[in-house]
This record gives sequence, C-alpha cells and structure tokens, in this order.
Amino acid sequence: MADITTDVLIIGTGPAGTATAALLSSYGVDNLIVNRYRWLANTPRAHITNQRCMEVLRDLGRDVEDEAYMFATGQDLMGENVFCVSLAGEELGRMKSWGTHPMSRAEHQLSSPCHMNDLPQTFMEPLLFKTACTRGTQARMSTEFLSFAQDDDGVTATCRDRLTGKDFTIRARYLVGADGANSLVAQQAGLPFEGRMGVGGSMNILFRADLSRHVAHRPSVLYWVMQPGADVGGIGMGLVRMVRPWNEWLIVWGYDIGQPAPVVDAAMATNVARQLVGDPELEIELLSANTWTVNNMFATNMQEGRVFIMGDAAHRHPPSNGLGSNTSIQDAFNLAWKLAMVVKGEASPTLLDSYSEERVPVARQIVTRANKSIGEFGPIFEALGMDGGVDHDKIQRNMDQRCDATPAAERQREALRKAIAFKKYEFDCHGVEMNQRYASGAAVTVGEPEPAYPQDAELHYAPTTWPGARLPHAWVYDRAGARHSTLDLTGRGRFTLLTGIGGEAWVAAAEAVGDALGINVRTHVIGPRRDYEDHGGEWAELREVTDAGCVLVRPDHHVAWRSAGLGADPAAELTRVLRAVLGR
Repeated sequence: MADITTDVLIIGTGPAGTATAALLSSYGVDNLIVNRYRWLANTPRAHITNQRCMEVLRDLGRDVEDEAYMFATGQDLMGENVFCVSLAGEELGRMKSWGTHPMSRAEHQLSSPCHMNDLPQTFMEPLLFKTACTRGTQARMSTEFLSFAQDDDGVTATCRDRLTGKDFTIRARYLVGADGANSLVAQQAGLPFEGRMGVGGSMNILFRADLSRHVAHRPSVLYWVMQPGADVGGIGMGLVRMVRPWNEWLIVWGYDIGQPAPVVDAAMATNVARQLVGDPELEIELLSANTWTVNNMFATNMQEGRVFIMGDAAHRHPPSNGLGSNTSIQDAFNLAWKLAMVVKGEASPTLLDSYSEERVPVARQIVTRANKSIGEFGPIFEALGMDGGVDHDKIQRNMDQRCDATPAAERQREALRKAIAFKKYEFDCHGVEMNQRYASGAAVTVGEPEPAYPQDAELHYAPTTWPGARLPHAWVYDRAGARHSTLDLTGRGRFTLLTGIGGEAWVAAAEAVGDALGINVRTHVIGPRRDYEDHGGEWAELREVTDAGCVLVRPDHHVAWRSAGLGADPAAELTRVLRAVLGR
C-alpha cells in the first residue's frame, strides 16, 4: 500500500513541472509535485519569454499573465543586441532583436495578443508554483525521487524525505519526469536519445553592479564582448547578460571542455567582470558562480507507458535562441489537457500517444536550432579577423583594419554588418517560436496537404487553420465593444467550435455530440449581431473556411479539425472527428 496516492505525480519544479501542475489543477485533476531541493530556482537561468509561452500563461488566467508582465523586463528594454570590445569600450555593431525592429514588431503584434518579455526563471517558477498550489496542487519540497515501477494500472514511485532520510512511496496513475538534463526518470524509463552531452563548457557569474552609464542609452538583454587575448582564457567572446536593468548581471564565459572546469572564486569573477565591462576598478557583489556544459541531445520518444518526460529532460541544448523554458512550458500545455481528459474518462489512453508524436519534432527542431546558432557566430569572428590563433597583436591589427579607407576595409565592414544581421536567426527567430504544426491522430486533416510557408519558416510566423497548427490570433469584439483574441475564446481545458452565420447547425451538433460523448464543447458564432463580431475582418481573412464552415480547436489552441462549409450531417462529422481525436 502506497503512502500517498494521486492521479499525476510530477518530478521537478522547473518551468515544465510547475506549468504542468498549474494546468492540471486548473483542469480539476489531482496532482502532486516534488522537488529534491528546499525551494525553486536560485539562479535566473532561463529568461527570454516568447509570445507562445505567454499565451499559455494567459490561458491560465489574465491574473497570471499580468503578474508575469509586472515582474518582467518589457520588450522595448530587450532592445538591440550589442557587439563590443567591452561595455565601456568600442562598439562593433548591434542588431534590433526580440521583435523590436519595426517590421518584426508588426509581425509580433499581428500574431498574438501577448508580448515578448524577459522574465528570469527566478520569477517564472514562483509564479507557476503559486498558481499550481493555490488551485489544488500538493507540493513536497526536499523530496528526492529515487525510482519508479509501473504496471497496467499505474506507477509507484519511491522518494526520500531529505529532512528525515526516510523513504516513502507515491502511487499515481501517471508520472511526469520534468527533472532536468540529467533526468533520472528518462534514464529509468529507458527512453532513446539522439546527440551527445558536454559538447562545450561555460561558466556563469551572477553579480550586482550599477552599469547604467554603459548601457542605459542602448538597452539590451545581451551584450556580446569580442575580446581576444583576455587573460581569463576562453574563445575570445563573452556575454554580459542583463538580469535586472541595470544593476544585476550574468556573465557567461566559455572554457575548454577538454580541461577540468575552472574554480570560479570571487577574485576570478571580479577579474572577468572587470575585463568584459572594461573597468579595471569595478567592484561587484558576487551572488553566485557555477560551471555548466553545452548539450546537443533530444529524446526521440518522450513516453514509456504511463511515464512521460518533458522540458530539459527531453531536450538538452544551450540557451541560444531563448527556447528552453518556452518549449518546456509548451510541452506542459500539450500534455496536460490530454492527461486531464484521460484521467476523467473523457478520452482513451491512446490520446496520450500523440504527446510524443507532436513534441519530439519540436524537440529536434529547437535543439538543432540552438546549437546551430552557436556556429553562426563564426562569420562575425571571421569578419573581425579573430582567427582563433594566439597572436593577439595580429588579431587586434585585423580588427583595427576595418577602420581604414581601403577597398579591403570596406569589404570587411560589409562582412561584419552582414554577419551581425544574420544573427536574426538566433535573436529574432519568430517562426521557430510560433510555427509549431502537429501531425498526429489528435489533428484530423482529411487529406488536406500542409500549406507551404510563404516566407522563411524559421524567421516568420505563417498563420493557418490547417489541422495541427496553432489557431491564428485575430481580434473580435463582444456586444459591449470589448475586444477579445480568438485564442481567448478557446482553451482553458475545453474543445471549442468556431463558426459564423449560417453555421448554427454546427453549434447544435456540438451540443448534441458533447452530451453523447460526455464532454463539454464550447461554441461561438462570430458575425454581425452575434455575441462576437469581426469588425476588422481579421478573422475572416485568417479562418480559411466559409461563414457556414467551422474550426474545431483543442484545449491547447491547436486546430483539431475544420470544415470549409456546412457538412451534410454536422453531428455525424463531429462525432467521427471527436472520436478519432479522443481515441474513442
């Protein structure tokens, strides 16, 4: 007999685990989350928070979204990534990042009701943890997961209370491993991975110092310091990252992975900070220092029976592109509604197979993209003449030559401009953030081919209601004149059917089919003198169906199915589709 029972046991209180708990509790599903430490994130590791991630927080409630914005650094202060010799020294170039370029800003505003921001993990985790616990999640801190065994009916996990040293068991119907890049859950489940760990070494130095005189006039999240010959070693490039404007910072400096990891004490940290900032008298308040490795690995299957992995347990990659916590929270958004419907008996357990089918391609994409972004610094090094050699005087001469009035110097300046501009694939990669299109049994396409991307799919989001794609955002208006995103009309743990004037038969069918299947399908008719009106014509432009057609949307905002017009038998069609999606 287990000491504790629950429907879903979640291992790990990072962004993936806490988001899963918050969503499950919002859906009314009993869950327990454990953490081997006594509290949450103690360093601001993840921070870039993209629109799709914010849409998940918005789905949890406008209070959750608003609190995130309250603690975040806003999009305008995320600013222009700066490349320089030091913060106090010469600037080499900059690029508008994170949707701050006017063209990119327009795409962001058209794509989502939410705004990109910089929310360090030290703020994101407590927000999600609080949301989970206030809605019903049971939490056990200082509780170490040891092992699990699963059978046909559930999973029994053995954990250790680190305060008493006593082991105890937890019986759950399902287990979610959100236990990080060294995931014990993934290891014990025997899940397969591609790639390798430890392809590079880095150190983090977290400190406080007022650097406003160097940065306030050019706000940015990231200041890239190109400094060959720095006596702290490394590859000649370091990162000074804004944590809080403009007095809390995180330095990232590489080290040779083939050598032992350096010991970063206060003296070394101060030396590194002084060199990268360019102030030999700088005094810092050292908050913490640690070393870590760059990984290039992802799971090719994220489920074994009743056991699932997500977040860093499933996709292990450097922080390039800021995809870590964003992807982790979206893993949770994909799995939580499926678990909820299965636990409640509304769906067959076969629905859960779609989690791995849908999220493994995303894991592959973001791990590949993040590691590729590291390599895309090469053209910047090349343009500056930073050839990786040890003749630092020669490298300095190479860098200085770009200031000459010669054809060669003009070519060098052009090469540097282009190399920096090309970093938009890391720092303004809107398509990677927003273009997830799922292919699984939980999205019924009826032979419809996937639409082509009209522009670069990594850089630009392409809205479509093709089944499997995220529902396009459009503003519609209620009878009082207040505006609502189409995403606001959907989600929150329920399927939603959107139709227009002439499609009322879909509404009646959704009610009848929902009753028959024991699920609640929300419906909205969008049109003149209806509850929601498309005054700007935005929804009509994006929906890709007629007024009498319909778009069926899953609880995670992804399209489950669509009909171009009014079918011959709406109830029969909806029954067929929902049974297929739910595995019934």
